[in-house]
Amino acid sequence: MTTSGARHGTPATLEQPPATAMLRLVITGSVDDGKSTLIGRLLYDSKQILTDQLEALRAASERRNGEHGLDLSLLTDGLRAEREQGITIDVAYRYFQTPHRKFIIADTPGHERYTRNMVTGASTADLAVILIDARKGVVEQTRRHAFIASLLGIRHLAVCVNKMDLVDYSEARFEQVEQEFREFCARLESTDVTFIPVSAVHGENVVDRSEHMPWYQGPGLLYHLEHVHISSDRNLIDCRFPVQWVIRPGPGAGPDGGAAGPGSGPGGGAGSRAGPSGPDYRGYAGPDYRGYAGQIAAGVFRSGDPVVVLPSGEETRIASVDTSDGGVAEACAPMSVTLRLDDDLDISRGDMICRPHNRPTVDRHLEAIVCWMTDDPIVAGGVYAIKHTTRTARAVIEEVRYRIDVNTLHRDASASQLGLNDIGRIRLRTTVPMIFDEYRRNRTTGSFILIDEATNATAGAGMIIEAHMARPDGEQVTWDARHLERGTRWALLGQRGATVWMTGLPAAGKSTIAAALEERIARDGYRAYRLDGDNLRHGLNSDLGFDPGDRAENIRRVSHVASLFADSGTIAIVSAISPYAVDRQLARSVHALREL
Repeated sequence: MTTSGARHGTPATLEQPPATAMLRLVITGSVDDGKSTLIGRLLYDSKQILTDQLEALRAASERRNGEHGLDLSLLTDGLRAEREQGITIDVAYRYFQTPHRKFIIADTPGHERYTRNMVTGASTADLAVILIDARKGVVEQTRRHAFIASLLGIRHLAVCVNKMDLVDYSEARFEQVEQEFREFCARLESTDVTFIPVSAVHGENVVDRSEHMPWYQGPGLLYHLEHVHISSDRNLIDCRFPVQWVIRPGPGAGPDGGAAGPGSGPGGGAGSRAGPSGPDYRGYAGPDYRGYAGQIAAGVFRSGDPVVVLPSGEETRIASVDTSDGGVAEACAPMSVTLRLDDDLDISRGDMICRPHNRPTVDRHLEAIVCWMTDDPIVAGGVYAIKHTTRTARAVIEEVRYRIDVNTLHRDASASQLGLNDIGRIRLRTTVPMIFDEYRRNRTTGSFILIDEATNATAGAGMIIEAHMARPDGEQVTWDARHLERGTRWALLGQRGATVWMTGLPAAGKSTIAAALEERIARDGYRAYRLDGDNLRHGLNSDLGFDPGDRAENIRRVSHVASLFADSGTIAIVSAISPYAVDRQLARSVHALREL
């Protein structure tokens, strides 16, 4: 696609004040929806193209189109095959900044054949821009990319209905496409969805507002990208520090020596003993220096904080948080730092430092959603190398649970294998314990890759969805019935146990009624106890957030606790926001299973 001509003078790199935050975004959509053109327009209209790049773009546009217009898609279609076919194949990255924010853009392929490339580009994104051709509406690849974005934990979607100029800037058509996408998106977990009508080829509602769509009063694309709120997406609660390297001084270390120091491990390519060419950390690096380098995966680490090292379980405190610029009072994700500890512990690459009362799961059994990236299918019994944070081990595929039809989101439980670009759920076992969180809680500690040991090729990308699951040997875990029989206990207490479940909207009065009911029952001489949802989040459920998955887990835990109270002969009074019928049914089934 081409543009008529430059809308301003020769663009050049602008002197801009430092941007305050970084936004990683991925551009997705079906083939020929205009992804590369949109990126080109975004860069061109915001004056982010260097003079020599502009001249090269003009020359390439003339060779391809035989005219003097600019083909902005050529800015990111870098492979020869891409330019010949006019499509995106590989993932192309562009970097730019405005006075408000820095950006890293990933231009991903639209064709189903290159779904694995799209997963690669979207794996680190904070926001996904999904392009929809206004003429075609929501197509198969639109649904596929929206599902993958949701699967990868991307909470923010900017849906750009492109080529509005080809439908006469019709408001009715825009609303029709919006409704069509909302119906599909309702089944996904992306919580922030913004719709913007654009014409990338003419630059309307990309950087500058459109004069042809006065009916649209929302933000332009660049304005939305500059102001979308992502800081709350970071997990600052769960402190996770995968150890990448043990920093020890090299030969001749000392005030004037070449001691390895903070930062020589992460990203520095140095070994555990840096030589004289390594960074100079005069002032605190000495012959007794011992630190643990890595990139913080989540949370905030401060000097003096109590920590535990997994998988050993040894506890200590942080002596200092060091960087190549010296010590800092605190550090948070995604900073690369070196932690020094009060005690000399046996810590090596692959271990994880976290808080004693907020630990990840340590286990060899994982259940995960994987996107398969090689021609050789994944089947039960397959053996691969697994790379998870800084730990590498071998993994055996125990079972392929099902394959997901991304168009309907239905599960094909009859599938016994996953082929190239397939997405499905698997169960695997590792040779050494992995230290992980569920992916929806932490994208870094909840993800892994599987590697073909014969070719060293990345075979699949996985997202851990369950930290605790039913295992083949689960029948060995049985209910301990060596206690007072329920009927006898109830007879001795003079009452039967039961659970009263109160649900409703926030501030509807659940807790007030539950407290009054508890007091009335107690004054009548019966045992009752109120399980308030907010109170439980201070202890048992303090590790849960408020996304749909965490809300469901909250109800599951409360259900089991209430059933134990009821079994003991106590009347459990639960007051919890439980708006979903499936969660309330779970509570009933937990009690029914134990005949309560």
